[in-house]
Amino acid sequence: MTQTPTPTTETVRRLVLSLLADDTAPGPGPEVRPVAEGGGHSTWWVGRRHVLRLTRDRDASLRQRRELRLRDLIRPLIGVAVPVSVARGEWASGLSYTLDTLLPGVSGEQQDVSALGEADLAGLLTGLREVPVRQAETLGVPRTPPRSLETLRADALRAAERLPAEEFDPARFAQLAAPAAVQLGAQTGAAVLVHHNLLGEHLVVSPDGRVRGVLDWTDTVLGDPAEDIAGLATAVGAPAAVRAATLAGYGARPCLRGLWLARCDTVIRLADRHRGRDDSPFPLLEARLRRAWESILLERVTDLRDGPDDVP
Repeated sequence: MTQTPTPTTETVRRLVLSLLADDTAPGPGPEVRPVAEGGGHSTWWVGRRHVLRLTRDRDASLRQRRELRLRDLIRPLIGVAVPVSVARGEWASGLSYTLDTLLPGVSGEQQDVSALGEADLAGLLTGLREVPVRQAETLGVPRTPPRSLETLRADALRAAERLPAEEFDPARFAQLAAPAAVQLGAQTGAAVLVHHNLLGEHLVVSPDGRVRGVLDWTDTVLGDPAEDIAGLATAVGAPAAVRAATLAGYGARPCLRGLWLARCDTVIRLADRHRGRDDSPFPLLEARLRRAWESILLERVTDLRDGPDDVP
């Protein structure tokens, strides 16, 4: 069985020098160092202008190649920047890489999003809904069925009971009684393009709180738009996520569904960390849980039986 190669600093340096030979002055070339945040890819900073992403298995290579084509499709529609690949190829047999431009800004985990940034997120959600489904399918973007909120709620309740009392009170789930979870089931309708990993680390935010770019489109699917609302709830907080989704034209049901997907997911992830099933830093998981559980007015005033189900 062939062992997957491990990229080293020297491996990355040699690759970068071959890619940037025309742009690099004589000498050791640009500094290369691994990116600590994230972890889904072998990702390296290359100088001050580029990011190198190396895949570690063939499935990841297929998803990265699909991502490069997908970025070209969505770029004119979503209103925020996505990276541009200045070089692509294989760094080992069957394992792809892309050398991308570095988008200016910082991680959404480090910088709060302003009101104008919420408008940027609304434009992102609107643009994703406008991506032609057939074109996305042609690129190989898979369809993913909506998750059962009833099942997720039950899993989250069990997880909450395993958390220390000072970290989370399971009684907070009284806000999502079993009948409400049924009401917040995904509605029938056309699937939309979903980033499916809209975490703070994938948002590029400027010092004034504008969202200037979105990274990592390898997990994109055609499916439930509430998943992206959920991602934003963990990234920028429940109120900001719901305001952005409302600006994008989503009604009460998908907004509340996204909110509760996020709340259940964050409780489960934190409980998994306590049991050693997740290696994410505790402060990161605790911050995501806190943001997802921020109170919003919508959940106190909405009667789902009378509210709109979704966008037209």
